[in-house]
Amino acid sequence: MDLTSPPAPPADPLGAALHHLRMDGAWYFRSELTEPWRLDLPPMSDCLWFHVVTAGRYWLSVPGQPPRQVSPGELVLVPHGQGHELCSEPGLPAPPVIQDIPHEQISERYAILRHGGGGAPTSLVCGAVRFDHPTGYGLMARLPRLMAVADPALDATLRLLAAEARELRPGGETVITRLADVLVIQAIRSWLGTDPAARAGWLGALRDPQVGRAVALVHREPARAWTVASLAAAVAMSRSAFAARFTDLVGEPVMQYVTRWRMHVAAGRLRSGEASVAAVARQLGYQSEAAFSRAFKRIAGVSPGSVRRAGPLVELLR
Repeated sequence: MDLTSPPAPPADPLGAALHHLRMDGAWYFRSELTEPWRLDLPPMSDCLWFHVVTAGRYWLSVPGQPPRQVSPGELVLVPHGQGHELCSEPGLPAPPVIQDIPHEQISERYAILRHGGGGAPTSLVCGAVRFDHPTGYGLMARLPRLMAVADPALDATLRLLAAEARELRPGGETVITRLADVLVIQAIRSWLGTDPAARAGWLGALRDPQVGRAVALVHREPARAWTVASLAAAVAMSRSAFAARFTDLVGEPVMQYVTRWRMHVAAGRLRSGEASVAAVARQLGYQSEAAFSRAFKRIAGVSPGSVRRAGPLVELLR
């Protein structure tokens, strides 16, 4: 690959990262609930759960976190796919598994669920989504175990979602799922701007005007034959100054991060099952499957073949 003409780095690296938060919805549902009610939601591996209350209030319980009451205007995310409980009040007996609760299947991935004892009503829009880009699931790994966001910037989207949920008009399923995806991205953007945890490692480095653009270039073109010199040239820095600042902000040397990112991309492609180990090696610029496999095992601690056989999605980014 020609290194004499490096690609132009993005002007807004953090914005470029958000651009890659494309979601693949595993399941969305609207719930019409009446007190007393309780929903036990199962673990969903590699998914982010979200809940929007459009009418009423409810209690949320996530393992390892104290129960909290959620009101209209709040968006709750359970980023790591943990099983958790929603209920009208704590302490209610366990309900049937959610799949056995009466529901109207609107499409393959969208349903309307009706449940409860006939008392005061609560309406929710919930879903479990996966990110389909390495930047997305790398970012998701950094999120806290529970996020409750009450940001005025979300109000307009929340109102639109509530209006659509009140009456499912033609095309309403598509509108609700798209609005839900927008809300998730808005919540993550709010977290990026307020939580100190978002200012460390590669994610924090995206805010730096030069190192951030270099990180974005690596994310955009992982197969390119990057060197410290080519990345420094792309962001108009001397090699030595760039290498020192990169290590200081990201927490590891440039080429170590480049390799880690490639293996992070590889893990996602392997787990999808759409490409063989040899194909992924070629896609990421490796001349042989053996060289790629050695690099992958050194970084991930497991063989690429084990990940392709539906193994765990290894977390490779700090």
